[in-house]
Amino acid sequence: QVQLVEAGGGLVQAGDSLRLSCEASGPIFSSYAMGWFRQAPGKERELVAAISGSGTMTRYADSVKGRFTISRDNAKSTVYLEMNSLKVEDTAHYYCAAVSLSYGIRSRAENYRYWGQGTQVTVSS
Repeated sequence: QVQLVEAGGGLVQAGDSLRLSCEASGPIFSSYAMGWFRQAPGKERELVAAISGSGTMTRYADSVKGRFTISRDNAKSTVYLEMNSLKVEDTAHYYCAAVSLSYGIRSRAENYRYWGQGTQVTVSS
């Protein structure tokens, strides 16, 4: 069983930066691929970024490429999402997710088994 706890959300202005973190409890964090998803009111949950267990592979939604960076510290069982140049359209509830995976990345929400409660990010104009 893996438990995920997100932190770092908040209310910021367009152009600002935020760093989200997600700490995992459970065995062998490096054996889990991790993802950050977001869901805005009235919209489907979408992948923001994903990272492999080793951290060597990453994937980003086109809308955040060049602005967001996903990383992980396996020694701290924590995955991060660095968000720069935030836009109003980045406003959403952000979720951390995990799936046991020996290699690679998963992009679809239904492929992830464990989810955190999420953290709200609100970007004002």
